[in-house]
Amino acid sequence: MTDITIRDIDDYTLHRLNALAAVHGRSVAEEARDILSERFPKPKARPRNLYAAIRAEFEPLGGVELELPSRDE
Repeated sequence: MTDITIRDIDDYTLHRLNALAAVHGRSVAEEARDILSERFPKPKARPRNLYAAIRAEFEPLGGVELELPSRDE
């Protein structure tokens, strides 16, 4: 992992970050990491095929029952 230094944070922002960290019971560094992780989530793993990609996208929405035509004709 890499360390970063953020300079010139205004007092209000620093105060809010400290307050959020206290509310959540963690350090300011942990709070900042959590905020950054929410803002920049890791990309989802790409499915290996098109069918899997489409199904993963639409399956949570539910299904549709289709009436198939008969093959007798």
